[in-house]
Amino acid sequence: MNKLPKYLLDSNICIYILRGQKGMCEQLKKIGWHNCCISEMTVAELLYGAECSNSVSENIGEVLSFCADMEVIPVGIALSEYASQKAKLRRKGTLIDDIDLFIGATAVAIDAVMVTENVKHLNRMENIRIENWASEK
Repeated sequence: MNKLPKYLLDSNICIYILRGQKGMCEQLKKIGWHNCCISEMTVAELLYGAECSNSVSENIGEVLSFCADMEVIPVGIALSEYASQKAKLRRKGTLIDDIDLFIGATAVAIDAVMVTENVKHLNRMENIRIENWASEK
């Protein structure tokens, strides 16, 4: 029996889930919550977005509730992968944002499929598997 891969959800995908947009609920039902996880860096990005919103308390509550239901992967798991990937990207002159790089490095480090709309940047990384659920409406 084939085991389903683990899926690491990027911040943009989490926002769609929180807003109930782009058919994410159907995709999650197909994959299963238990096969999905997020990086600590994603938690930080989601909390930052909530802090910048017009409904700070309400949105922080939604983010914390969402994160409580999700496996959160510690960033420490990806430190070596992050350093290696960043050095390679720097040599090529194709650096990407550090937070995106940490999230992508986490996916590689735990051998998960990276679920993101940020394909253009993250596909510069080596050994990363990417799916864009937002384009699969």
